[in-house]
Amino acid sequence: MRPPRFWSEGGWPVALLAPLEPLTAWLTARRLARGGWRPPVPVICCGNATVGGAGKTTLALDLGARIAARGLRVGFVTRGYRGSLAGVVRVNATRHTAAEVGDEPLLLAAAAPTWRGADREVAMREAVAAGVQAIVADDGLQNPAFAHAARLLVVDGESGFGNLHLLPAGPLRERVADAASRCVAAVLIGEDRTGAALALPPALPVLRARLVPDAAARLLAGRRVVAFAGLARPDKFFSMLHDLGAELATTRSFADHHAFATAELEALAATAGDAVLATTPKDAARLAPAWRARVHVAGVGLAWEDGVALAGLLDGVLA
Repeated sequence: MRPPRFWSEGGWPVALLAPLEPLTAWLTARRLARGGWRPPVPVICCGNATVGGAGKTTLALDLGARIAARGLRVGFVTRGYRGSLAGVVRVNATRHTAAEVGDEPLLLAAAAPTWRGADREVAMREAVAAGVQAIVADDGLQNPAFAHAARLLVVDGESGFGNLHLLPAGPLRERVADAASRCVAAVLIGEDRTGAALALPPALPVLRARLVPDAAARLLAGRRVVAFAGLARPDKFFSMLHDLGAELATTRSFADHHAFATAELEALAATAGDAVLATTPKDAARLAPAWRARVHVAGVGLAWEDGVALAGLLDGVLA
């Protein structure tokens, strides 16, 4: 789904749905009260207080690479979105499909061993049994399995915390203060356009980072591009390409995790003509191999404002 406009701009639907907010708060608190298993290895949970994309997977990949560079065998744990396979699955990036395990688990599995499933405790136990020395969890801030994890509150600078209301009146899964109280730091990705940092407790450390195009994305500078994306916020991808200097002939937005139909892709290819057909790594994970070969995949990474502070946080968590 795409977030409704009133989640950011307000309006009469907020007043209509606000009476349901206490139910959301109660359900979240009830879930968290269950507690969780304490793994014998460090666990970092990258989660957010809102629904929708905040950059959790990009952060998880960044942290995983940094942990691996320290000589530790890192593994990822994620629920994934949809996926036909039941239970906890160790994801094989070359054998599994997005229809089986979801798109984000495939991205993670291409970087390090990854376990996908709704039961995060079982996933962590399997990761530890496989010899993983540190775990990075993509999402799960409201999951009791991560009671003993070092939690990071991921904040998208562009959308922030929306209208600061809980579901369904707003995008929050829980109050910002409640989420922040369980976190060792917040990670603010991109320029803070909504003043989200002001909603955080003053004592909570805030690590700032910005999205930067990867080498494949930079190849599109000066080229004519037909771009498509099925993300929570596709405009972020299109803006990146524009800022790179790509000539955007056409852009096409789809819902997050959209399963691309052959007819949709053929129509995009016809529109492209001699232009480059481009999408994101997450979207490419949902393409059939034949189509993946025809599409330029342009991704992003993180550039940190204070790398020393980030290294210090990892030192503390991994000690």
